[in-house]
Amino acid sequence: MLNRNGFQLVPLQSPKVREFLKLPEKKLLEEMRVVTNRGIVFGGADAIVELAKAIPVLKPFYVFTRLPGIMPILRAVYRYIARNRICDNGACEMPVLPHPARLRNWIVGLPLLILTIAAVVGGHTFPGWAYMWLICLALFFGCKWLVFFRALATLPRPGVLKSLGFLFGWIGMDAKAFFGDSEKATKPKPAEWLFASSKILLGAALVWMVTREIYPANPLLAGWTGMFGLILSLHFGFFELLALAWRSAGVNVLPLMLAPIKARTLGEFWGRRWNTGFHKLASDFAFRPALQFFGVRGATLTVFALSGLLHDFVLSVPARGGYGLPTAYFLIQGAGVLFERTPFARRWIGGRGGRSWLFTMIVTAAPAFWLFHPPFVRNVMIPFLKTLNAV
Repeated sequence: MLNRNGFQLVPLQSPKVREFLKLPEKKLLEEMRVVTNRGIVFGGADAIVELAKAIPVLKPFYVFTRLPGIMPILRAVYRYIARNRICDNGACEMPVLPHPARLRNWIVGLPLLILTIAAVVGGHTFPGWAYMWLICLALFFGCKWLVFFRALATLPRPGVLKSLGFLFGWIGMDAKAFFGDSEKATKPKPAEWLFASSKILLGAALVWMVTREIYPANPLLAGWTGMFGLILSLHFGFFELLALAWRSAGVNVLPLMLAPIKARTLGEFWGRRWNTGFHKLASDFAFRPALQFFGVRGATLTVFALSGLLHDFVLSVPARGGYGLPTAYFLIQGAGVLFERTPFARRWIGGRGGRSWLFTMIVTAAPAFWLFHPPFVRNVMIPFLKTLNAV
């Protein structure tokens, strides 16, 4: 692949390279380097990114690295690996195998890495909407595998059917609740089934009726309308019906969307009501690890920053535009959560009253234009709506 794209692989120890770089021996072997035909040198993680920029099949990875905050992470990971190698007589290797538990965690996490890379590399020639769904599915099943095997270490081993149900038949990531005490599951009422079904029908009407009428006059507004209809049908309707079905079977699960319009604070909105399926995942794999390094405020901002980068990956990369806007949206949400905890905010906005609810709705809705930005609507959502024969 390197040769086909105009690169030649040369050992760092070769006389030609030593003479060109003019570095001490220890510095010479610290990291890989890419030298362009103009004589510009890139080292470490930047060298990998420079290769990705020039090799077509790796171009999506290069685009991903342009998102805010990605390069510092890649450089830190590269330096960590470099520090933990032993290089004797010109050969480098990892010194010892990691602790068995740590090795097991790495192995369990491999499907997430492999699926994501496969989606990015394999889907970059697909239409934007197909590329988006491919990335979503890769992340979803990779995370499912991760939380499932983590749960096996602490919970009684579930049966095969229930395991398959969690992996392929449920959207949530809280394995402890899914495989926990079935007596906690409450039987759904008929009104709950009717309400969930009505949201599917209302969403479908927005997609296949309202969107079609708006599209000739304002394609961008039609795209947002159709997107809202799909979210209403899928996230608020179908996934709620799925939760009701599992509750009927004695499995204690929450709907993916737990009436977010009722949230009285931003903390309640993001922590308890919006996308409950991934709250546990964010808490276990982002907030708690960050807490010991950055404290509560730093860990909170870390979770929102990672959410932003993830949405940039899912929305901006397939759209091939709007990079950084979803990250900015989630940083605003994180700042809002921290602000409402201050004495000033408690005094002027209130704890859980009407002003607090209004503040929550404004902060979440007003900058949503950055989350679902115009490049995403034009390049991903509208072509998807055309595929569904909605416009």
